[in-house]
Amino acid sequence: MLTDLLSADHAMTVHADVCVVGAGAAGVALARDLNIAGRSVCLLEAGGLDFETDTQALFAGNNPGMPYYDLDRSRLRFFGGTTNIWGGRCVPLDAIDFERRAWVPHSGWPITRADLEPWYRKAHDSMQLGEFDYSQSLWKKLGIEPLAFDPSELSTRFWRFDTMRERFNHSQSEDLMKAEFVQIFLHANVVAIHTDEYQKQVTHIEARSLKGHQLTARARHFVLACGAIENARLLLISDDKIAGGIGNAHDQVGRYFMEHPHGRIAHVDTTDPGAFWALYRKRYPRKDVPVMPALVTSEDLQRKAGILNSAATFKPLRSPEKGVAVSQQVYMNLKHTLNPSRSGRSLWHGYRAVTDFLQRHVSMPLLRAGVKLARMQLYVIARAEQSPNPESRVLLSDQRDALGCRRADLNWQMSALDKHSVLELALSLGREFSRLGLGKVTTMDWLHDGSREWPVDPTLGNHPIGGYHHIGTTRMSASKAEGVVDANCTVHGIANLHIAGSSVFTTGGWANPTLTLLALAHRLAQHIDRVLLKN
Repeated sequence: MLTDLLSADHAMTVHADVCVVGAGAAGVALARDLNIAGRSVCLLEAGGLDFETDTQALFAGNNPGMPYYDLDRSRLRFFGGTTNIWGGRCVPLDAIDFERRAWVPHSGWPITRADLEPWYRKAHDSMQLGEFDYSQSLWKKLGIEPLAFDPSELSTRFWRFDTMRERFNHSQSEDLMKAEFVQIFLHANVVAIHTDEYQKQVTHIEARSLKGHQLTARARHFVLACGAIENARLLLISDDKIAGGIGNAHDQVGRYFMEHPHGRIAHVDTTDPGAFWALYRKRYPRKDVPVMPALVTSEDLQRKAGILNSAATFKPLRSPEKGVAVSQQVYMNLKHTLNPSRSGRSLWHGYRAVTDFLQRHVSMPLLRAGVKLARMQLYVIARAEQSPNPESRVLLSDQRDALGCRRADLNWQMSALDKHSVLELALSLGREFSRLGLGKVTTMDWLHDGSREWPVDPTLGNHPIGGYHHIGTTRMSASKAEGVVDANCTVHGIANLHIAGSSVFTTGGWANPTLTLLALAHRLAQHIDRVLLKN
């Protein structure tokens, strides 16, 4: 059943086994699993079925830390969330990402990759990603001979691409819309989470529309699935009984915000720059989904050099001194002028379809000619892991939104380890290119300036700062003093409050977070169902 709170004519109260806040990828997957298990679900979505300017403005906030995307443009507030304009890249975290690494402060999940393996497979299958293989064995299956990099230095992982547009949009969620025991409320903006007098259980959630219509959601269990910034904000503003907000007894809520920062880390002087881009481009195998390779630092190199798990791709680009190309300026102007409404998203999907067509069909001679004509050179682009930093955090603003709630500000901070790690990645590539006689790799000057600063390079492409990946802020930990949720994604000390999404990641690896957050959502759904069976 679908109800729009904007059109309600009276205050409403809803009861369910589970109340899920947020109808993005994690929330939709969780609600679907719980419905299949026979649980009644109340799904609260802050937006509507499509983009709305007034609703989107509730995400606005300041960036007092490192330069970052405008917060009201870095995620979407309507059914399906940011996956409505998602590029579809899927890849699991590596086993080492879950380990406590002595050289990475605050690392170490309370679960392992093996614990998540069956849930990765479920998430993988749910998105119809073909064979469950993200390893370098795909080179052979593609019939391609890769470069003979030393496996103790560099390894290959493959992205697999979800080919369904807007997979978690309302149009793909009719099963939930029609389900007998699923109640979906649109424009239901959570304004407070309330606990019992002992602060051990959540009793109800208050939600309100921009027109003032009120909803009270009562359930046996509650799940926040609103993204890293919003999950933290909702806990922080719910401070009527718990000073500092729910789950924040040890000042952990909002801390450890991470991204996957992007950067031009090296120039490659080689006789055929187009060939390297062609080797590491997106592939379209028959009877399978598109795949694309990425070079990653091997576990051996990570342990030996004391660095993070970062990835690199090759890209022909203009020299940064020449500035942004006219074609890219046109695209970026359109991107920032057009809202992600249905028509705006259609243009974006069309742009991606054109780029996919060109990647699939442009021949090597034409590619080489284009690179030469545009006077492009070959560069190494990092998609880096960021180390968990407690000073990188979401904070409550002094400003209030249209609902009277305090907004969230983002103080994004990076560490020396982040920069050192991509420098070592570039140096490793240099050693391998020299050993194999492939050319000369020269690291970029900014990696040697002795600072923690990570410059924004607008010539990189459509994501010059990072991947729009919001990670951390309600991190998973064995100890309540070091995080917000336990190994089951349950808030420490609040037995019936859980969190879904990449905000629970303890570390972020280099991998795009969607596959992992879906795996965790499926795992959480089973955990809640089992707890309900016992009670």
